[in-house]
Amino acid sequence: MDLWSKKVQGIITAVVLILLSSHRAARGEVCHSPLVSNLLPSSFRSSSQLSGSHGPGFAKLNRREGAGGWSPLSSDRYQWLQVDLGGRTQITAVATQGRYGSSDWLTAYLLMFSDTGHNWRQYRQEDSIGAFPGNSNADSVVQHKLQHSVIARYVRLIPLDWNPNGRIGLRLETYGCPYNSDVVSFDGRSSLLYRLSPRLRQMSRESISLNFKALRNSGILLHAEGQSEHSLTLELDKGKLLLLLRKGRSSSPDTQHVVSVGSLLDDQHWHHVAVEHHSTHLNLTVDKSTLWVQIPPRFTHWDHDQMSVGAEQGLDSPRSVRSHRNFHGCLENLLYNGVNLVDLTKQKDQRVTVKGNVTFSCAEPVFVAVTFTSPQSFLWLPGMTEPSLVGASVGLQFRTWNKAGLLLTFGLPKQDGAVWLYLSKARLHLQIHKSGRAPLELSAGSALNDGQWHSVELICRRGHLVVVVDGDEGTSAHASPSFPVTTGSHLFFGGCPAEGSSQECMNPFRAFQGCMRLLTVDSQPVDLIMVQQRLMGNYSHLQIDMCGIIDRCSLSHCEHGGSCSQSWSTFHCNCSTTGYSGATCHSSIYEQSCEAYKHKGNTSGYYYIDVDGSGPIRPQLIYCNMTEDKTWMVIQHNNTELTRVRPAAGRNQHSAHFEYASEEEQLAAIISQSEHCEQELTYHCRKSRLLNTPDGPPLSWWVGGPGGGQVQTYWGGAPPGSQQCACGLQENCVDPRHHCNCDADRPEWANDSGLLTHKETLPVRSLVLGDVQRPGSESAYMVGHLRCHGDKNVWNAAFFDKETSYLHFPTFHGELSADISFLFKTTSSSGVFLENLGIKDFIRIELSSSTEVLFSFDVGNGPLEVRVKAAFPLNDDRWHRIRAERNVKEASLRLDELPAATQEAPADGHIHLQLNSQLFIGGTASRQKGFRGCIRALQLNGVTLDLEERAKITPGVQAGCPGHCSSYGSLCQNQGRCAERPNSFSCDCGPSAYTGAFCDREVSASFKSGTSVSYAFKELVLNELNRSSGALPSSIVSDMSLRAENVSLSFRTSQSPALLLYVGSYHREYLALLLNKQDKLEVRYRLDSSKDAEILTSKVRNLANGQLHAVTISRLADAVSVQIDRNTKEDFNLTSDVEFNAIRSLVLGRVHDSAELDPELSRLASLGFTGCLSAVLFNSVSPLKAALLHPSTSPVTISGPLVQSVCGSTSANPYAAETTHHLSGQSGSVGTGEPVVNAIRSDSALIGGVIAVAIFVTVSALAIMARVLYRRKGTCQSQEVKTVTSEESPELAFSGSQNGPSENQKEFFI
Repeated sequence: MDLWSKKVQGIITAVVLILLSSHRAARGEVCHSPLVSNLLPSSFRSSSQLSGSHGPGFAKLNRREGAGGWSPLSSDRYQWLQVDLGGRTQITAVATQGRYGSSDWLTAYLLMFSDTGHNWRQYRQEDSIGAFPGNSNADSVVQHKLQHSVIARYVRLIPLDWNPNGRIGLRLETYGCPYNSDVVSFDGRSSLLYRLSPRLRQMSRESISLNFKALRNSGILLHAEGQSEHSLTLELDKGKLLLLLRKGRSSSPDTQHVVSVGSLLDDQHWHHVAVEHHSTHLNLTVDKSTLWVQIPPRFTHWDHDQMSVGAEQGLDSPRSVRSHRNFHGCLENLLYNGVNLVDLTKQKDQRVTVKGNVTFSCAEPVFVAVTFTSPQSFLWLPGMTEPSLVGASVGLQFRTWNKAGLLLTFGLPKQDGAVWLYLSKARLHLQIHKSGRAPLELSAGSALNDGQWHSVELICRRGHLVVVVDGDEGTSAHASPSFPVTTGSHLFFGGCPAEGSSQECMNPFRAFQGCMRLLTVDSQPVDLIMVQQRLMGNYSHLQIDMCGIIDRCSLSHCEHGGSCSQSWSTFHCNCSTTGYSGATCHSSIYEQSCEAYKHKGNTSGYYYIDVDGSGPIRPQLIYCNMTEDKTWMVIQHNNTELTRVRPAAGRNQHSAHFEYASEEEQLAAIISQSEHCEQELTYHCRKSRLLNTPDGPPLSWWVGGPGGGQVQTYWGGAPPGSQQCACGLQENCVDPRHHCNCDADRPEWANDSGLLTHKETLPVRSLVLGDVQRPGSESAYMVGHLRCHGDKNVWNAAFFDKETSYLHFPTFHGELSADISFLFKTTSSSGVFLENLGIKDFIRIELSSSTEVLFSFDVGNGPLEVRVKAAFPLNDDRWHRIRAERNVKEASLRLDELPAATQEAPADGHIHLQLNSQLFIGGTASRQKGFRGCIRALQLNGVTLDLEERAKITPGVQAGCPGHCSSYGSLCQNQGRCAERPNSFSCDCGPSAYTGAFCDREVSASFKSGTSVSYAFKELVLNELNRSSGALPSSIVSDMSLRAENVSLSFRTSQSPALLLYVGSYHREYLALLLNKQDKLEVRYRLDSSKDAEILTSKVRNLANGQLHAVTISRLADAVSVQIDRNTKEDFNLTSDVEFNAIRSLVLGRVHDSAELDPELSRLASLGFTGCLSAVLFNSVSPLKAALLHPSTSPVTISGPLVQSVCGSTSANPYAAETTHHLSGQSGSVGTGEPVVNAIRSDSALIGGVIAVAIFVTVSALAIMARVLYRRKGTCQSQEVKTVTSEESPELAFSGSQNGPSENQKEFFI
């Protein structure tokens, strides 16, 4: 029976829903009834009529009476046709037709609506398009369904364009249905108070909705409160709607939550407001805009039991209410949880209390405004024909967004001077120039370009001149001119006629763009309707009886927190503090990964990384480690130190939580786009078990992964879910019965450590250690930084080998803003990179010629093109970068590092890019003009398209694109060679004396007098030969004989004489570089053992001055050249043999085997070298590099202390010369791509890192100072390289680690 009841109930529900939907559909059809066809002729008015038979009463659709429609006396844009529908009506469509049997019809028009026949409001379609397309002949009907219906009594149509071979002719119809409403009017002192019964409040969600028309720009619409002192207030403040949630009577920030929405809501038009309260959020709607508002937890509980409307006033304890905060205007259809409160008031319900004069109709004063739409706008009014002896006065109200513009000018009588009242820098200024007198200047007011109505009065009475701004609440300026000021015979408002004589009107300032109303001359109001009818004065480029001001910042198009400011015709976004650039702050000024910074030639350091480009995730400061072949992004957290855990009473577990410098969405994006991520996890233990056994419950665990993370029971070096450590996987644990070393539970120290490499479980968010409470238990843990390398986006590429091949993706959605970036290389001269089509709209980027890229699109205003032409060929098979952006303000295109080309969008055109086809990459839907070549790193609005995956399943397209060295080979410096990779490239620094990702980091060492580095040539071969025979085969000797050599090095020393470099041979021949007693460089060649060495002495002096000097020596046969620093190259010639035979070894520092040397050189070689040597290169041999980087695999012998040094740098701090970049958005500094150093961050992780580094540097400095004092001061300050084993330091487990990445962290080898 229960099941049957449920089925019946379901059927009934379905039927009810069907009936309701049918009723709604029928109602929609009903609201499309003709509204004009049955009206009397008296309901029609017009600006003029050609004749009696062309009157407005004949302008009914499909009617032929009279002349078959309406035609005005003259055809211009100041004509209009108006219809009175008899009452407020819902209007859903409009239709037009030309005048019957004629050549007269409209091709475009504007549509206006009004409740009173004044204060017209222009109807704007989507994208703020005001113009409607009209007819193409006199008979066909063109109907437009309004995108949003309008409630109005009066309809006015204004012709914009018409048949050029005819004149204005019109028949029209509007469609809709009657509109009923409950209206209540407040005079600024009245209000209503409602008791909200429990029946009204027992709802799953609460809702408030109403329509309002304001006659004052500020005032309280409604205020609801309850017993718990939770209150809600809807208030109009300077034309904006404020929603105020408050707890208690205090106005402190902790007790209230304010949301602002809308603008210019005091325009005397109806506006709709709705508030829907859900459990944790509310939806606030103003007109067509809905704002989703998260409610703080302290404001989620609503228990309203009373509501005041029109003022903030309680029922039981009325408070004094400031009258200026009361609402002045009309409310309509006020609903609370579906109950019509205005209807309750009409019925005199006992729950309603009326205070003051409340009426149930909307009476409003008539303010005829005039809009100055362009710099050509002006209004001329006649002044006084005879000068007044008393004086003059002029008054007006205005509103504008512009900081400057002429409000009023008139000449003094008898052409004796002029008066200008104008805005400059948003202040009001008055200038009076009179012949023979000093100019008079006054100023008053400030910030008068805020879009609010401001009043101005200029009064001159009995020798006293005063300018008043905003009446009693504003400011004024006074003067006492020595001459009378009267208005003369002509007054010009807003500007001057273009054809007017200079004597009548001169405007040395900008024209005014904005609205004016309530114009008075000598205290008499100006009838602007008479002006509109050409019965008084004259005007041009004006809209009379309406204020057409638009707030372009209300729904701001400025992205990423950019601040919006505006003028009359456009808006501007200030992106200076956002980290983004462009007209709407759309495009990030930072790279998306460390990999991208690296391939711009940057070195290790802190960089701002924007992981999603133009997406919503903000840039973040991240350390980029570029010292290795891979480029690592290092994300720090608040505790990377080795942390000791000791037993504590009452504590069975030890837990640690890790807070990362990056926010959650940033972490997720970094991990997702990286090819590999890892995090070190270490546990040192003494009688402290870790996981116990795989079969039992784990004693310890950690939480990792996205969001809150998940519990993980494996340790570093083991796979997820294994409940093992690295030793268990490798089967080398100290106790084979356990899978972790610590689980052996031994009294001596052990450890389990390894890398977590499964991205799905990273980062480590917390750690719980379970075996720390037993007596004698000791342990320590360490969780390293999260490190990720490999940007899957940078090298994602596809090769298109045919013009007919392409890749297709889902439709690109970039309605209001779109940015597209990619790299390409090709040998073709043209081809389409990208295309996406709509019904009429499209977007396309193409190579239009071998030197030009074209970006074109159409959003409904006609095709717009942006071109960039290069002075070099683009089909050179090298990578070129394209960045295109389109937003509501402009379109821009940038090629490589050339200046960007831009095109402004129309001020009031369509702004939505509406596409519906597939997105084609490398071709078009027509398979014509396709692209042949490679496209890489394609991103649309910050989202990378996976070209490689799509290419794998697409014929004619290959995944990946080799050949990067042609574009990036120049990044490999100092003789480094570019090596190709499938999806990247690397620099082979083998033939270079430098190391690093780009062979740009010098290898330097500090030498003491006893230090010696000896590099043996052909050592392995010679050792083998020496064991079998003392004779050297001629082939070996030939291989080790040189007719040329290139030697380069840098040094810094205060020692002279000093031996810098020695190369010896098996035949008592040698090459020696030394400093003589005169601090000059000598190059000694002995290429004939039977003769003395030839000495080549440089003229450069003072080389033992403790400064860094660079030396380059080149020999080809007998020609030798020597260059020191930037001095002129010196050339020498040898007179002995030109072959350096059977070279044996190269020695830096002390030469131990000096028996075969000349006595002088032998004595010098025994002294050794004290100083710094850097970047030593002999042909392709780098002895310092071999000694420091590859000592175990190179034929190098080291004796004495060899100390890693920075002697090749000008500063001991390798970052000292780098620039600090803040998140300022200044593209000039950030665009260099240099690392951010000494960056100050508020997050605890970075602060902790800075403190740890500071402590480390301090301790290191003290250690160096102690060493220097003990061993005397050397030439170069350095840090000695040592290797410490755990056996030498039993407390290694608690020694701590450097909290922060180091540039040279893997560069110490001895």
